[in-house]
Amino acid sequence: MRYYPVNLDIRGKRCVVVGGGAVAGRKVERLLECGAKVSVVSEKLSPALEELKETGAIEHVPSDYDERHLRGAFLVVGATDRDEVNGRISADCRRAGILVNIVDEPARCDFILPSLVQRGDLQIAVSTAGRSPALAKKLRVELAERYGHAYGTLAAILGELRAEVMKSGGTADGRGKVFEALVNSDLLEAIERGDRERVRSIIRDLAGLEFDVTRWMK
Repeated sequence: MRYYPVNLDIRGKRCVVVGGGAVAGRKVERLLECGAKVSVVSEKLSPALEELKETGAIEHVPSDYDERHLRGAFLVVGATDRDEVNGRISADCRRAGILVNIVDEPARCDFILPSLVQRGDLQIAVSTAGRSPALAKKLRVELAERYGHAYGTLAAILGELRAEVMKSGGTADGRGKVFEALVNSDLLEAIERGDRERVRSIIRDLAGLEFDVTRWMK
């Protein structure tokens, strides 16, 4: 099966996780990181989810799953250990036109979640279309070793620079060449060394801007 790769903006959207165990907890954490309003449907919660409930980070619905829990949901994750319940979640969501993921059951999913390397706003996703989670994990570990946290800093700096370069006018082709020059310079190496003066010098020479990088490089 081929999946259409897409990044969803779920900020402020209601996302429902059915299940209260460790797996559900990991899904909840990722949803919260992305700004979702998370409701957890489960009679019992893991200690981690209990803590999130106590801090008000999640809504807890202390109940067995029922179709009414889907009302107003943008997407739903089924993370129970009961096949019959997972099947109902999938069928109910598809009937209602709600995006659904059933953990480890691609046939019951509208979308699957890739193995992810996160470096700030930089995300590197690995998917085997559900064929081999073990292979996806292996590749994620290798990518995490190859692409360190300096890449997240680089992405953040380039994002801020992009806004400044856009203000300065010029042609799209000209702006594109500036950023090609930046990413192909030794900017990343300077970030890895923590050399703020060199970072500022590269930006000055290639983008023609005086740029304060102390926000990202203490």
